[in-house]
Amino acid sequence: MRLSSMADYAVVAMVAAARQCPTAGADGDARARANAGQLALETGLPAPTVQKLVSRLVAAGLLTSARGAGGGLALARDAHDISLADIVEAVEGPIALTPCVEGISHDCAPGLGCSVRPHWPVVNEALRLALSGVPLTRLMTPQDDVDMVQ
Repeated sequence: MRLSSMADYAVVAMVAAARQCPTAGADGDARARANAGQLALETGLPAPTVQKLVSRLVAAGLLTSARGAGGGLALARDAHDISLADIVEAVEGPIALTPCVEGISHDCAPGLGCSVRPHWPVVNEALRLALSGVPLTRLMTPQDDVDMVQ
């Protein structure tokens, strides 16, 4: 399995957002905010790509966005409460390794008689569970620190 470029970029953008934009407070204000342009600069991603990702991440409830003076982006939840699965699903939709589980019409030779089809939901759930166990805070850890933990 390989993440799409957009899912990969979404993870990179969320790590940058977590570093730059603390979680919005109870009143909706954050101590500091960033914008898509700042995230693009930090990540090296094209600004239009970051703007597209920010829209999806806001729609998925992972980022908040405020307009006007003092506006910008903030994490919608604490970084430790946002998982890799949350980010991937914000961009890709539900985690599913095969299209037959999603109910999407496709060219599947075995079709409805496939003996493996009933087992894919178990596999998909195992993958989602694994990705859910990786919090955004873990992805923010410098590589040297990760190597020392392992």
